[in-house]
Amino acid sequence: MKKYIVFLTLFVPFFLHAQLVVKGKLIDLSGRPLEAASITLTKNENKISTALVIMGEFKLAFPEPGTYRVSATLTGYVPLSITLELPKDSIILTMSPDNKQLQDVVVSFHKPLVERKIDRLVFNVENSIVASGGSVWEALAKTPGIQIGGDNGLTANRKKVQVYLDGRALKLSGDDLSAYLQGMPSDLIAQVEVFSNPPAKFEAEGASVINIITKKSKKQGFNVTLNSGFIQGMYSSYNGNGNFNFRKDKLNIYGNYGLTKRHNFQDNDNNIDFGGSFWSSPNRNVSQSTNHSYRLGADYQLTNNQILGILITGSNRLGEGRANSITSVTARDMSPDSTLVTDNSSMSNGDQYAYNFNYNLKLDSGETNLNVDFDYTPYKSRIDGSTDNISFLPNGKQTINQFHIYTPSLQKIDIFSGKADIAYRLFSKWEASSGLKYSGTQSYSDFDYFNRKGTSLEAVAANSNHFIYREKTSAAYTSVSGSLGKWTLQAGLRGEYTRASGYSLTLDSLNTRSYFKLFPTLFVQYADNDDNQFQLNYAYRIERPEYNRLNPAKHFSSPNNIYVGNPALQPSFTHSVELNYTFKQKYGLTGYYTNTRDVFSNINIQDNANNIYYGTHANLGLSVSTGIRLNASIRAANWWDMDFVAEGYRQQEKSAYLSGSYNYHIYSYSTSLKQSFTIDKKAAIKAEISGSLTGPGIQGIYRINHNSQVDAGLKTNILKGKGTFKIAANDIFNNNYYFIRIDYLDQHSSSLHHVESRNLSFSLSYRFGKDVAASRKRSTASEEEKKRAQ
Repeated sequence: MKKYIVFLTLFVPFFLHAQLVVKGKLIDLSGRPLEAASITLTKNENKISTALVIMGEFKLAFPEPGTYRVSATLTGYVPLSITLELPKDSIILTMSPDNKQLQDVVVSFHKPLVERKIDRLVFNVENSIVASGGSVWEALAKTPGIQIGGDNGLTANRKKVQVYLDGRALKLSGDDLSAYLQGMPSDLIAQVEVFSNPPAKFEAEGASVINIITKKSKKQGFNVTLNSGFIQGMYSSYNGNGNFNFRKDKLNIYGNYGLTKRHNFQDNDNNIDFGGSFWSSPNRNVSQSTNHSYRLGADYQLTNNQILGILITGSNRLGEGRANSITSVTARDMSPDSTLVTDNSSMSNGDQYAYNFNYNLKLDSGETNLNVDFDYTPYKSRIDGSTDNISFLPNGKQTINQFHIYTPSLQKIDIFSGKADIAYRLFSKWEASSGLKYSGTQSYSDFDYFNRKGTSLEAVAANSNHFIYREKTSAAYTSVSGSLGKWTLQAGLRGEYTRASGYSLTLDSLNTRSYFKLFPTLFVQYADNDDNQFQLNYAYRIERPEYNRLNPAKHFSSPNNIYVGNPALQPSFTHSVELNYTFKQKYGLTGYYTNTRDVFSNINIQDNANNIYYGTHANLGLSVSTGIRLNASIRAANWWDMDFVAEGYRQQEKSAYLSGSYNYHIYSYSTSLKQSFTIDKKAAIKAEISGSLTGPGIQGIYRINHNSQVDAGLKTNILKGKGTFKIAANDIFNNNYYFIRIDYLDQHSSSLHHVESRNLSFSLSYRFGKDVAASRKRSTASEEEKKRAQ
C-alpha cells in the first residue's frame, strides 16, 4: 500500500538501515491471547532480544537473517522453545497449561509499584495501598514527580501539565479540575502515566502530560467489580463505584459509574502590609459536594479488520461552600484600627459530557492501522455566590460601611473536534505514525453583579461582564521510530495553526490573535547491553491560558479583595531536554534543563493607597529549571521493596514587573520514598509507607516554603480472594501545606494554603462474574481543549 503523508514543512528523518523485526502472537490451546509472558530470542546461545507479551502480541528485533531460537515462559504454562528461520512476516506461539503448577500458583504476574519506560514514568495505582480508597486527585498527589500547588495547580517535575483520561484530554484546570478528579474514586483507575517530554502524537499543549488510565478487564466472559471507600478527617466523606465489561460475539459493551460525597475544609490565611496598616485575615472554607461520574461504551467488530465504537462519558456535580473570615486591621503603631467580618457562601452545579464516535481499520496484515475519531463535548457550570461584609470600630461599634452582593455566573463551553491517525511501516524497517486534527471551541461566560438590600437586588452594570471566547486549531504531525544496532531513535514534528478571539460584550473590547508553530520532539536511546542504557530526549511545547484566566469579569471575595482575568494573555513556550542513564532497569540518573519564555502566572497587586488587593494574571518573562534526579527501585528482601527518588535543582525567575524588575534564583531539592512490605504471602497481607519532602521554591515574585507528607496503609484479600480490603492513614503529621510570601517593591504579603489532607481512609473491593476481553484503549479527538475549561 502506497502512503502519501502531506504535512506543510514536515521533514522525513534520516534514512538509516534499521534492525529487522518479527511480530508474534502468543495464545493458549483454545486460541485465546495470553498476557505478560516473557519472550526471548537467542542465536548460538547468545541472547539477541527480549519482549513482554501485551494483549497476546509481541515484537522481537534481530540483526540479520539466520536460524534463531524463540523461548516463551509464563507462570502456569509449560515453557516453550522452538527453532525457526528468520526473517518471517509473523509467528504464532501456542502454550499449554501446566496443571501441576497451576494448583500451587496464587499470583502469576505482579506489576511493580513504579515503572520507568523510555518516554514515561508509570505509577500503578491499583497496587498502591495509600493511593486507594480516596479520590483520583489524591492519587495524583502520591504519584512520583507530580506536584499540587496551593492554588490547585498541577505540575509534573515542576512543569505545567496537560491531564488526559484514557488518552482524552480533560479540558479543566485549577479548582474545576480538582473538583472533577475529587469526584472520581481512585479505585476506578489502574495507572497514572507521567510524560516529562511527550512525543509528537500528543497535543503540543502542556510542557508535560499526565495520562490517567482506568481499570479494564482482560479476560473472557462477564466481569463486574464493585468498590467502596470511606474517609474520616474532620468531616466524613465516602464513595462507591462499579465497572463492568461484557463481550458476546462481535459486540463488546463496557462502562462504569461512581458516586462521591465529599465534606472537607480549606484554609487560606492572608497577611498584607499596606504600608499605613497591617491586615490579617484567617479564612476557612468548608465545602460539601456530590458528584456522579459515568462512562458507557460499545465496540462492534464489522470485520476482522474493522471496528466501530461509541463512547459516552459524563460528570454531574452539586456543591456548596461557606467561608468565614475575620480581618483584623492594625495601624502602623500597632494600635487596633478596625475589624472586618466577611461571610461568603456559594451554590454550584456543573455538567460535563463527551460523545465520541470511533472507527478503526487494519490493513496489510496489521502493518497499517487507521484510527478516526469525532467528538462533541458540552460543558456547563453555574455558581451563585453571596458576599457579606460588615466593619466594626475598635470599641465594637458597627460602621456604616456595609457590603452585601449577589453574583450569579454561568459558563457554557462547546467543543467540536475530529482527528485521523495512521500508523504504518516506512521503507519496511521504520515504524511511523501521522495524523491530522481540527478542533473548534466556543466559551460563553455570563457574570452578573447585584447589590443586595434585604430581599431586593440592584444590578451594577459596571461590575458585570459577558464574555465570548472562540478558538480554532488545525494540527498535523508525523513521528518515525526504529533501531540501528544498539541505537533506538524516535523523531517527530507537530504543526499547529491557532486562531482565537475574546470579546467582552460589557466592555465592548475585542482581543484577537493567530499563530502557526512547529513543535519538534526527539528521543535517542543507546543500549550498550541489557544493564546499561543512555537516553537523550527533547521537546518544544506550548502552554495556552485557560479560559478563566482570559475572562475580564471581576470577582469580589470582599470589598478589599478582587480577582479579575486578563483577556490580553498570550501563550508561553517551553524548551525541555533530558539526559538519562539507566542501570539494570532499576537505577536511573537524569539531568534536565527546562526553559519557558513569556510564562503566564497568577499575580497579586497591592493598591496601598486604597487598601485593595488585586489578583489577576500576566505574562512575565523567563522561568528556568536545571537539575539532577536520581531514582532507584530496590528489593531489600523478598518481602521488602523500595522506590526512591531524590532531586536537586536550581530555579531562576526573571522578568520586568510593575515599575521594576527581578532576577531571582534558588537552589532546592525534593525527595520521596515508597516502601511496600509483604507481611503474609499466603493471606496476601501487605503494608505500605511513603513519604515525600519538597524544598523551598519560587514562582515569579512568589517565594514558597517547603512541605512534606507521610502516608501508611495495609491491604489484605478477603472473601476467598475475590475481595480486597485496604486501610490508609494520610498525611499523618499534617505537614502538607503551602506558605507563600511576597516582598517586592512596595508589595509585602504572605498567605498560608492548606487543603485538609490528614485523614483515615477505608476501601473495599469485590469482583464477581466471568472474565471478559478488555475494552479497547481509546484516544479521542477532544483532547487539549477539555483541559482549559472553567
